[in-house]
Amino acid sequence: MNSCVYHIQLCGQVDVEEVNEMSPLFLVREKGDKEMTQFSVRTDQSGLVGLLRHLHGLGFVFLSVNCER
Repeated sequence: MNSCVYHIQLCGQVDVEEVNEMSPLFLVREKGDKEMTQFSVRTDQSGLVGLLRHLHGLGFVFLSVNCER
């Protein structure tokens, strides 16, 4: 399966470095404020599903997930 760059927006402030310590994928913070954090990650679809499950398990609320090929 092909990989692409996913842009993921989460509700609230997210410490991406802390999430990176617990994730096999490397997240790159793109922008954020107290209401929203956006980061990107390069992975395939199965990696994305695992990451989304991981983030959901940590209690994060998703605003959007987009793929950039």
